[in-house]
Amino acid sequence: MKEPYWETATEDQVWKYVGWHLSRNGIETILVGGAVAAIYSDGIYKSGDLDFVLKTYIEGKLTEIMASIGFQRPTGRHYVHPQCKIFVEFMHGPVGIGEDVEIKPDIKTIEGQKLYIYSPTDCIRDRLASYIHFKARECLDQAALVAKRFPFNQKKVKDWCASEGAPHAFEDLMKKIKSRS
Repeated sequence: MKEPYWETATEDQVWKYVGWHLSRNGIETILVGGAVAAIYSDGIYKSGDLDFVLKTYIEGKLTEIMASIGFQRPTGRHYVHPQCKIFVEFMHGPVGIGEDVEIKPDIKTIEGQKLYIYSPTDCIRDRLASYIHFKARECLDQAALVAKRFPFNQKKVKDWCASEGAPHAFEDLMKKIKSRS
């Protein structure tokens, strides 16, 4: 796996590089959060960090692997690379969006390694979760960016919004998709 040019690396490049090295060493992760929206929006949105949920964990090995590719852990769950603007964070599962913990991520095979990432539908639900629960209007914009670029399961998103007590979030999304902004 070719190392990215760290000073200008995108979320997609950092995800593939870090995820590939982790997978190659027996640690499976799922990329979640804003970085997924950054990847699916082709960089129109930039998150500045990667949130990995650990599917597998090997005690002590994570820090060793991250160090081998230039990332150090100055505090807690965060790993930073001295030349990269994007930092990496690890969380323990299960992966969930609101009350839904039955998430089936997309699988991307990169140079022989399987990497896991939210599907476009789950990315939209994840961004809407922040819109619903934290009133983060920018997350509605991120959901719309993804929805405009990828087919998604509208019924699943609509039903999920209703189950979260926020049917208006789906309506807001659909209005945003239809608008030019």
